[in-house]
Amino acid sequence: MNHKLYFVLLFFGLKSFSQTENSKTKQDSIKKEELNEIVITASRRSEKLMHSPISIEQLKSAEAKIMGSPSIYEALENVKGVQIITPSLGFKVINTRGFANSTNVRFAQLVDGIDNQAPHLGAPIANALGANDLDIDRIEIIPGTAAALYGMNAINGLANIQTKNPFEYQGIAVQQLTGVNHVGNIDRFSPKVYSQFNLRIAKAFNEKLAFKINASTTGGTDWVADDRTDLAPNANASTGLFGADNPAYDEVNGYGNESANRKTLNLNGKNYVVARTGYRETDISDYEIKNYKADFGLYFRPKKDHELSVTYKTALINTIYQRSNRFRLDNYTLNQFSADYHTPIFQVKAYATTENTGDSYNMRSLAENMDRAYKSDDKWFADYSTAYKNAVTGGASVADAHRIARTQSDAGRFLPGTEAYEQKKNELIDINNWDIGAALRVKSTLVHGEGLINWDKAFISFFEKIDAKLLSGVDYRNYIIVPDGNYFINPVHDDENLTYQKTGAFTQVTKDFFSDKLRLGATVRMDKADYFDAKFTPQFTAVYSPKETMNFRASYQTGYRFPSIFEGFSNVNSGGVKRVGGLRIMSDGVFENSYTKASIDKFQAQVNTDVNTNGLTQVQAIEKNKNTIQKNPYTYLEPEFVKSFEVGFRGMALNRNLFIDADFYYNSYKNFIAQVEASIPNTTDPNLIPTALYSKNTQNRYRLWTNSKSKIYNYGGSLGLKYRFDNTFSALTNLTYTKLDRTDDKDGLEDGFNTPEFNVNGTLIAQNIWKSLGASVTARYQNNFDYVSFLVSGTVPAYWSMDAQVNYSFKKGISAKLGGTNILNKPYTSILGGPSIGGLYYLSLVWETNKI
Repeated sequence: MNHKLYFVLLFFGLKSFSQTENSKTKQDSIKKEELNEIVITASRRSEKLMHSPISIEQLKSAEAKIMGSPSIYEALENVKGVQIITPSLGFKVINTRGFANSTNVRFAQLVDGIDNQAPHLGAPIANALGANDLDIDRIEIIPGTAAALYGMNAINGLANIQTKNPFEYQGIAVQQLTGVNHVGNIDRFSPKVYSQFNLRIAKAFNEKLAFKINASTTGGTDWVADDRTDLAPNANASTGLFGADNPAYDEVNGYGNESANRKTLNLNGKNYVVARTGYRETDISDYEIKNYKADFGLYFRPKKDHELSVTYKTALINTIYQRSNRFRLDNYTLNQFSADYHTPIFQVKAYATTENTGDSYNMRSLAENMDRAYKSDDKWFADYSTAYKNAVTGGASVADAHRIARTQSDAGRFLPGTEAYEQKKNELIDINNWDIGAALRVKSTLVHGEGLINWDKAFISFFEKIDAKLLSGVDYRNYIIVPDGNYFINPVHDDENLTYQKTGAFTQVTKDFFSDKLRLGATVRMDKADYFDAKFTPQFTAVYSPKETMNFRASYQTGYRFPSIFEGFSNVNSGGVKRVGGLRIMSDGVFENSYTKASIDKFQAQVNTDVNTNGLTQVQAIEKNKNTIQKNPYTYLEPEFVKSFEVGFRGMALNRNLFIDADFYYNSYKNFIAQVEASIPNTTDPNLIPTALYSKNTQNRYRLWTNSKSKIYNYGGSLGLKYRFDNTFSALTNLTYTKLDRTDDKDGLEDGFNTPEFNVNGTLIAQNIWKSLGASVTARYQNNFDYVSFLVSGTVPAYWSMDAQVNYSFKKGISAKLGGTNILNKPYTSILGGPSIGGLYYLSLVWETNKI
């Protein structure tokens, strides 16, 4: 494809843009600043970016401001090695190095070192509890296993959003970003206004006391998910019914017509798989986004290099969220209290995050129970059978008879847009039982405490003699869940909260050799979680710097991911299927006595084929195919495990105008935490089990969290280049390659790799073109890739898009930025089941003053 050449041309063709002479003093100052850039996330201590022992990426606020993205969080899509998926305009998910999903529990997200996850998910709700743009100083990302230093399930990577300290950054800043999306989207919406308001106030009263306040509001209309691809196109292949004639039609973004809502009906001697009608997401969802967040912090410096900070954060979220189903989050709240005291020698930190899902609801359950609210499943299928037979008797064709049967069975159904529909919808989203309602009602709390000590700062003379550094840390975390009787229960004590505790500790030593040209490091970490034995995680690193502008690195490390609260303890009834956590305390006896849904589905399809095409009776077909049914081979949860090897290079060339950063890694995984669907027949008689598993009414169906038996290997690499032509023009480009190498013992439960093989982007930046006028354009491409999830599986098409902006700084601290993302307005999807993403065009105005 020609557009694949764009990035090569972008990088090598830009030299012609400018031959302007500039101040050598300023140019050298910029180069020196880049050489001495400091990061803290890679080793949990300050060090030069060039000398980092592992891959680490950095995006500074100033860099994001001159990109086309409306926020620094969204600008992460331009960072080397980072993949962002978009389940919603108000919900973006960061991932690195494969195995992405919309609830990415393998990637940790911190703000000033504080985890901002939603406790019951074990993953963040995008940047809902994070900082707003005016308060972000920079974002550091570890694109790879960070478990040795951080634990907390960071086996795919970690992002640390660092905010501005009020002692160093004082004043008032206000931003109003106003935009428009859904331009030209005549199918659903006319153009809609998007608005974001940010406020930051910071004041240092003296050298000892300071405070800051941040607030942010976001409002708009979400992207629409309306994929009508049939997920069951061959359910009635043996009767020749396909496409619009398929009575088991199950569109991707239609809910209430899934496999749990189907039944096999024998109609005039033929077996047909028939699904209830269901509702489209566009009928049952609210696409309005209304998100709010704020924080307040007090900062006290009792003496030099000592600082105590106490902060409070709150967020109110109204958006769409996706995992195995799509959810509408309404009045979803997060609150966080934290305290941090640090000195050069030690740091202690404690925080608590509370979560309340408010009035949120499950779209699939809502659709299922809207159907059942006017007519039960048994009644609907009985009416369908009668209507079908009457239509055939009246001379209708098979396809027409199915259409007639559906129309007659749907008589009295709640119709979107009517008062009766809205009344019933509001009733169902307040019922906390997914068999009869749709409410998501979870209240949870995460409590975390940790401490670090720099031994080399406490015993300076000793460690200077041996030219080494030693860092140790310990942490404790407890998840506390209020049982709601539907989503979570306490299997031991009904009247007590559910708790899940983790403890960890690590020690890291580094030592320099050969006049500081070689630095070796070793870390060992121990983590212990309830219900699991202690796990040990080593890390070994080496950095070789033959000269200031050349740095080679290598590392080997391992990492564990313990099950999240939902994976371990869920207890959800949903459409006749019970989703059960994989800990023995939750699912004791289910694994041993169940049969896999995959084999049951195959068995049922073979029976239907023999009845429809081979003339067998149902009893004969069941007997013939009974050996297709397979016992569930899986068992109770164990932690995931990864081994990772990485090499890289970071350096400068061409008179230090070219910055180069490259890495290559190879990972192996085992014990992937995944889900298996299985059923327990309502009989223990071996002769009756096949008959019981042919009908959904004579089996208990489960979705169980377990471990895949597969061993999975993946590798990849990335190359980032930054070239400064002069003080006006610069170019950034990066290429990320991510490959699933192989899967041994493939069992079908391994998590989807869900990652494009190639992801490439390039940005041309022009600053001070005329006075303070600047501009940039970014082009981004990723190839198609396979996507696997419980909601939908298939291929995500390749896409390319462009962002652009122009900016100008006026006097008196006022700046303006006019820009757009996907400016060509070519819709694309980042994940299956997610929305179609179009262009967003905006104007951002910022006023800043360092006085208050």
